[in-house]
Amino acid sequence: MPRPTILFDLDGTLADTAGDLCETMNVVLTRHGRERVPATRVRHLVGGGARLLLERGFAETGAPASEALLDQTFEEFISYYSEHIADHTAIWPGVVPVLDRLQAADVALGVCTNKVERLSRQLLEKLGLDGYFPVVIGGDTLSVKKPDPEHLFEAVRLLGGDRRTTLMVGDSEADIDAAKNAKMPSICVSFGYTRQPVTELGADIIIDHFDEFPRALATLLPDQFDGWR
Repeated sequence: MPRPTILFDLDGTLADTAGDLCETMNVVLTRHGRERVPATRVRHLVGGGARLLLERGFAETGAPASEALLDQTFEEFISYYSEHIADHTAIWPGVVPVLDRLQAADVALGVCTNKVERLSRQLLEKLGLDGYFPVVIGGDTLSVKKPDPEHLFEAVRLLGGDRRTTLMVGDSEADIDAAKNAKMPSICVSFGYTRQPVTELGADIIIDHFDEFPRALATLLPDQFDGWR
């Protein structure tokens, strides 16, 4: 039986990163004469990577940014965020026990995120999660990013997994659409960052807490996770 593979998104799925992402965005916006985006709008903007976050932030506070301005502010964003990557970030409740159980069962684990790979690895290390994930595919690792299925396929290849026994875990359209495009089952967390209602994303199962994760796995990959309910 092929070894099962579980791929996780990072922002909004493994950890609540919105505070640091949006503080960085607001720092950059104010440098360029824009108002700060209120906290009530945070989750509406996060998701899709730093450049898209900045694009949404500028649109939210006035005239859309030009490509040249986005190029400039992207570099400013990366620089500031790297220095403040986990000031307000926390792992979601229940994540670590799930990862411990998966690791003990010799499940292949990887991260597929549209976040810059270097920052993804830095954040995972800062949160103490790097030891679970031998493979991290970031938004700049390949020439494509989620929802392109190649983003997921590359992780499976590097992990020595099998697409037929791979599952994607995420919180947004990009994650669930990537799973659909890759013809893989998906689990969506209800507490992450999405501009579209979670119930409309088309995930196979939605969970409200990681305590529900083992049952979801047993439902979607019963041959690999029999008895995990």
